[in-house]
Amino acid sequence: MLAFSAYYEPEVAASLYLSINLYEDFSKNGWKVDLFVPMPTRGVDDKIRKIYKNRKKESKGNLSIHRISLIKEGKGTLGRAFRYILMNLLFIWKGIITKTDVIFVQSTPPTQGAMAAIIKKIKKVPLVYNLQDIFPDSMVGMGMTREGSIVFKVGQIIEKFTYKNADKIIVISNDMKNNIIKKGVPVNKISVVSNWIDTKSVKPIAKENNYLFEKYDLSRGDFHVVYAGNLGYAQNIEIIIQAAKRLENLNNIQFVIFGKGAQEEEYKKMAVELGIANLKFFPIQPYSEVSYVYSLADVSIVSCKKGFGGSAMPSKTWSIMAAGTPVLASFDAGTDMEKIISSDHLGLFSEASNIEGLAENIKYLYLHKKQAEEMGGNARRYVEANASRHSCTARYIGIVNNVI
Repeated sequence: MLAFSAYYEPEVAASLYLSINLYEDFSKNGWKVDLFVPMPTRGVDDKIRKIYKNRKKESKGNLSIHRISLIKEGKGTLGRAFRYILMNLLFIWKGIITKTDVIFVQSTPPTQGAMAAIIKKIKKVPLVYNLQDIFPDSMVGMGMTREGSIVFKVGQIIEKFTYKNADKIIVISNDMKNNIIKKGVPVNKISVVSNWIDTKSVKPIAKENNYLFEKYDLSRGDFHVVYAGNLGYAQNIEIIIQAAKRLENLNNIQFVIFGKGAQEEEYKKMAVELGIANLKFFPIQPYSEVSYVYSLADVSIVSCKKGFGGSAMPSKTWSIMAAGTPVLASFDAGTDMEKIISSDHLGLFSEASNIEGLAENIKYLYLHKKQAEEMGGNARRYVEANASRHSCTARYIGIVNNVI
């Protein structure tokens, strides 16, 4: 198997564990996996980069990780895009000269699928494409472009080329499946496999054993509402800040945001300007601490801008559930998110951008803590039954086997 990833350990990136789990399980299945990744950049310092500078190849059983020298990732969109293009050009060259029976690639960055399709056409081997978010729809959702713009039209060309050349497309929700069917992708080319969580690694931590309370000077007696992850446009952190403002008269409700992203400073500035005393920002935590982050919470938020929910299914949802914490979803109505949260009593749902709805749901669970605990227990049981690492990666293995 020939595989490519824009990020890999020891980097700090959203949902990186999914890629790590997948490639490890591919190799444990007996496949020889050649995984090409850039030298680490995101969330690591120069000391770490120096260590990996001379590590051209690492072997973990059947998994060979090939490191490619590449410039640091910048903070700006243009700088990041240039780095992605350069990375993809290097990946094409490495892909052409590496023997393989199948190509597997995920959808970050958006050009990754087109890059793999080029290699497929040259090498005449099948391509399996894992679609984690839908491009260019996601760029519209993040406010990076608009429908009908040149960027959007170029994105559609890349999207169409990728879908046409992929032998199989694995999406992570039925919403995403319906989205690409409307764009002309044959139903028999699409498989739905949800993202997962390693329930052995991510688990509930009792509050008395959670060191984050001391580290960040938080009171175990307060009711904590937690958001953890990217602080970008699509996540609509503004709604969390506004909900905190509406509930500031309830002294025991404390909002905690662990994150970083393009809108970080803007959100912090907004909180200061509104004079919100019940909201604190902290740095995003490494994946190894995710159990502590979500176990600190009495409830945890998954949010998105209106219109964005049909093109993504945040994997943090499973992490929250695995920690035994109820989910407060501020998401598009009619999506898989609403169906799962509401039908299985895993938390409470309000429509994206409905500030009052989110605030009322927080207040309700604050006043009904026993019910919140029951929802957290339901959430833990749900992921154990439906979103375990073993069951989901086994489905990936079966799909790739069928393609080969």
